[in-house]
Amino acid sequence: MTLDPDVCYRALASRDARFDGRFFVAVASTGIYCRPICPARTPLRRNCRFFAAAAAAAEAGFRPCRRCRPEASPASAAWHGTSAVVTRALRLVAEGALDTGSVAELAARVGSGERHLRRLFAEHVGASPLQVAETRRVHFAKQLLDETALPVTQVAHAAGFASVRRFNAAMREAWGAPPRSLRRSARALRGAEVVLRLGVRPPFDAKALLGYLAARAIPGVEEVSGGAYRRSVALGDDAGVIEVRPDPDALRLQLHVPASLARHVGVIAARVRRLFDLDADLAPIAAQLRRDPELAARLRRRPGLRVAGAWSGFELAVRAILGQQVTVAGATTLAGRLVATFGKPLAAPVGSVHALAPSPAALAAGDVASIGIPRARAEALRALACALRDGSLDLEGRLDPDEAVRRLEALPGIGPWTAQYVALRALGAPDAFPASDLGLRRALGEGGGPLSARALEARAEAWRPWRGYAAMLLWTTTSLDQ
Repeated sequence: MTLDPDVCYRALASRDARFDGRFFVAVASTGIYCRPICPARTPLRRNCRFFAAAAAAAEAGFRPCRRCRPEASPASAAWHGTSAVVTRALRLVAEGALDTGSVAELAARVGSGERHLRRLFAEHVGASPLQVAETRRVHFAKQLLDETALPVTQVAHAAGFASVRRFNAAMREAWGAPPRSLRRSARALRGAEVVLRLGVRPPFDAKALLGYLAARAIPGVEEVSGGAYRRSVALGDDAGVIEVRPDPDALRLQLHVPASLARHVGVIAARVRRLFDLDADLAPIAAQLRRDPELAARLRRRPGLRVAGAWSGFELAVRAILGQQVTVAGATTLAGRLVATFGKPLAAPVGSVHALAPSPAALAAGDVASIGIPRARAEALRALACALRDGSLDLEGRLDPDEAVRRLEALPGIGPWTAQYVALRALGAPDAFPASDLGLRRALGEGGGPLSARALEARAEAWRPWRGYAAMLLWTTTSLDQ
């Protein structure tokens, strides 16, 4: 990806935190790459090279800086929106798709040829898929060494390395030192719990995001209490309750992972980043939306608003179907009944979180109507569960969002509103837009009654490709119960 060197150098000289994660600077005289906020003396312009991603700097032969810790920077959003295939592939890589699989398998999962996927990565990221995966592993391992007390062998496996031998070699190559010498023992956190800091680029409205999640938390599975978000998690045979707590400065989140899930901390961190939309680059989004005077006024009230994601696409789709033609509170009550009937109890509850969300297999085989919903809605839930169970539908990022929407709408009882809502929150489609939503239509009705869906769609054309962010802004800056 092409960057303007003069613009990047001015940003580097400013040390402005808003540029953190947007690019990385490599210094030819030292062989090191840094974040633009690195406290070291600003290098000479002639010695600087600029990269859109850390993986691109690593592929060019540079090592990460130990002082500014590139692994702790907000994830780069430089390629977002440039290639839907690359975006989906990066999501899978972040969750370990190349830790055990091949590039060919990754390409097949995102509906691309291997050679074409490699070309797309070279164009949009500046590095190969394997280099992106390797950089992710060595960066995440360094963070675990810095911030946790996990044994080195557990760090290796949690970061996605297939063997300790490969881990040692990769860390020496990337950092110029063996893993044990990289550990900051004085700062390592003690105890069985793993605590990580997840960076976020300002502005970030944690309060608004937690409020949105709190109103829609699934009883028994999620809660927002004491300024923290907690939820049950099951990965393989392991289960537990994670906690996400914003730091007071709102520039990072603290992720708490119990010992029972420690070996999955990499996957958990990636999903939490999506859930809290930490990788969004709000500058171009706000610039587009401010062209609408109504949205500009709302942005002044909520400049750091993010789109709340989803831990599980299936879980969110179930919640959306339950919410059809009822209030948010009504849907929450129904979701609680569903968990009580079809969820799996946790061995170690935390607060009000005491169960795992129902699986597709459980709903496909169960009498969902028994929780007190119309038969047609129960059939919609069963059709969704069957589609996820048999693999004809995927809601975890493998399908192109438009294709996922088409497959959702082909299921009985699922219309455009539900499909667009799932695409926005579960699939991370920034332009997804449920134009028929009554709350959105009322928010722009200007006292004359709700806009028609057609009128709202016409107005929203000017918001592309960020209509989803406009929807979230409208939902969360009105007193109406959405």
